[in-house]
Amino acid sequence: MATSTAADRAPGAPRPMRADARRNYERLLGEARAAFAEHGTDASLEDIARRAGVGIGTLYRHFPNRHALMNAVFQEALHALLERSRDLAGAEQPCTALVEWLRAIVTHAGEYRGLARALMSASHDTSSALSQCSTPLRTAGERLLVRAQEAGTVRADVSIGDLMQLTNAIALAAEQSPYDPELPDRLLTLTLRGLKA
Repeated sequence: MATSTAADRAPGAPRPMRADARRNYERLLGEARAAFAEHGTDASLEDIARRAGVGIGTLYRHFPNRHALMNAVFQEALHALLERSRDLAGAEQPCTALVEWLRAIVTHAGEYRGLARALMSASHDTSSALSQCSTPLRTAGERLLVRAQEAGTVRADVSIGDLMQLTNAIALAAEQSPYDPELPDRLLTLTLRGLKA
């Protein structure tokens, strides 16, 4: 059986993980997902490492900081949101498509306590690992926003940056009022009234 050598890899391609490193990586991701769901994104990294059966040094080798771990945990949701934006890109009613996508963003940001706040801070920090989530979301949202603006249904002075901050603020407000499940939709409806051309 042929074995891969350094010369076989494309320049700049990451080295494949050893089997034990891959298992550690997957266990850390699974425990992080569970800890973030249970305790929010401020969950103890030491606890995550312990629950995964590894030392904190192993966690930091895979994820140099909390945002890098959060970015890895949220990749599946990010792909779903990007796929949804592509599905909505050809919708007959561009404003409705934009609203539906913003609602999906609010829902996603509200899945883990602390995520909305982290996404808001990462939107202005391109060095944050979470910008790997926020940048593609902004690009996807921009396309939907431009379509709605070109259709004349959304004001021309509305920016995707403002919309992303508003959706994260709505998710943050909902996080503070867990006993009012209708709050995000009410706040989003109020916000959208101000977007109309």
